[in-house]
Amino acid sequence: MDGSCCKLTPALPLPLPLPLPLPLPLPLLLPLLLLLPLPLGSTDTPGVSGLQMEDFIRVVQQVEDAAPGSQPVAVLKKLRRAAGLNDALVQRFLGGAESRDPELTSDLSDYIRTAVHHRVMEAREEGVVLTPDGSSVALAPLLLGLEAGFLSRSPGRARGLHQLTLAKELGQALGRRSSTSPPLGSDGCWDSLAWPQVYTLSHPGSPLTAAQVHGGMDGVVLGMDVSFRATKPAKLSALLRDYYCHLLDGTGMDGAPRLISRRRRENFKGLVLPPLLTRQAVKTEELRRRLSGRSAMEVTEKKQLTAAVKEGMKEFVHMFMECPPIVPRCMWGAEPYRGTPTDLSLPLGFLYIHHTSSPSQPCLTLQQCSADMRSMQRFHQDDRGWDDIGYSFVAGSDGNVYEGRGWTWRGAHTLGHNSLGYGVSFIGDYMARLPTQHAMFLVRDQLASCAVGGGRLKADYTLQGHRQVVNTSCPGDAFYQEIQRWDHFGVKEVEE
Repeated sequence: MDGSCCKLTPALPLPLPLPLPLPLPLPLLLPLLLLLPLPLGSTDTPGVSGLQMEDFIRVVQQVEDAAPGSQPVAVLKKLRRAAGLNDALVQRFLGGAESRDPELTSDLSDYIRTAVHHRVMEAREEGVVLTPDGSSVALAPLLLGLEAGFLSRSPGRARGLHQLTLAKELGQALGRRSSTSPPLGSDGCWDSLAWPQVYTLSHPGSPLTAAQVHGGMDGVVLGMDVSFRATKPAKLSALLRDYYCHLLDGTGMDGAPRLISRRRRENFKGLVLPPLLTRQAVKTEELRRRLSGRSAMEVTEKKQLTAAVKEGMKEFVHMFMECPPIVPRCMWGAEPYRGTPTDLSLPLGFLYIHHTSSPSQPCLTLQQCSADMRSMQRFHQDDRGWDDIGYSFVAGSDGNVYEGRGWTWRGAHTLGHNSLGYGVSFIGDYMARLPTQHAMFLVRDQLASCAVGGGRLKADYTLQGHRQVVNTSCPGDAFYQEIQRWDHFGVKEVEE
């Protein structure tokens, strides 16, 4: 997940946590050696391969190399067969997964089955990989959407695309929700970002996880894209690499192409209308029931399902089509809060805009933005003696917003006003230049709308620059001139 993103090179072992005197006695050395990852394709322990998207793309290329000249549909069917994605609904739209090509080696088959087969066991989610942009993606809906797109016979009409990617999961999840159900779209944390193996959900029991939604959204976006293309991509691995592994230049997201995973939310929002997704979810649940041999749904039961899906769709739209991607604390490596957080009294009336000044340069990758977040937290906790990083949220130039103290904890960002509003900072010094247009869009149009829609910020909130209430140059001369043109900008002052 660095500058060599998705290059097809063997994974390097992680460094040992401490310098070790060698030679060590064998009983002490063996447990440490077992912690080191083996290169992909090892025949000794095939299940140890990493669960980054780069690892999966390497496997896809190995599958392609094993049968030169294979078209993406043939590769997708082979992946589907190895993963066991052949239930009645899948076969209805995609047919069987039989192939005349040679069978995959056992280590490749084992890896694919582990990486693609989705299930949630208590708080642990499997069938999920970590992408370079910091999001976690369920592979099954992604691959099914791609196969539907490649099989489409007319532009933009991929048969089964919505049913195979999101509609089935939405129908099942929203149809059985109750007032006591955990939040929809639970995100999670990996045990390691360098060598991810275990993904733990933040809210166990969530009826539909964020990784499932991300995989479904990517399946829709990519499936629709290939269905429109007159000339289909020759290699599935190349398609995945272009989508997930695009490296940003100095312009950040402003100069990035349209079809990359960092833009999944805006692309999905432009392709899918919520009423259509609601109808597809209900119809797919009916179809799934019929294919399982159960009796047809009664009229009353269908009305109840439709009402439940419509209601749940509001939460889905808010979380995944209105809110920006927010990287949780565990993903950027936050230290624990020191002491006991003070809860905010919501909704708040103010949004305070900051810049970091130091770090002075915008961050363009998850790794650099995360390092900047850790640096700021160390400065705030160790040098200033605060309980935590002061900001509520921080915007990077990599396409992400980073969670600081978040929606519910009072921050330490705007002296005398911390209980009155959220403090949102932009990584970089903006005395003489502006943040990227995309970073400003994430905060001005998405994060603020997300806060209002979630009942965390008043609809008539006031937006202010840090300098308006504290003697400081923050958020920089150039940036302060810019935010004066934003909606909700005002001069109203209220002290705690």
